[in-house]
Amino acid sequence: MNPNESSDIDAKTLLALRQEGDAAQVIAERLKVKEMGPADHIRTKHEVKAFLESADAKAAEQLLRHARERRGLHQTITTKLTQQRGQRMCE
Repeated sequence: MNPNESSDIDAKTLLALRQEGDAAQVIAERLKVKEMGPADHIRTKHEVKAFLESADAKAAEQLLRHARERRGLHQTITTKLTQQRGQRMCE
């Protein structure tokens, strides 16, 4: 599966998850915030809280888009760093 895709969650699902007891934590887990860098993890959690206050479908779409971008960016950076370390080991 492409890391930039999150086929298990969409805006409709996010709106439904708002009814969970600990909605912020459940949504953060579904958005896979642990696969992001530390700053992006925090930004996403703030966006989750803002979404929970607004309960807007447009905010849900924006939250999903940002989460995908942040996970993808983190994976790209991690891959590049791993490749650079591998090159240094070979030298």
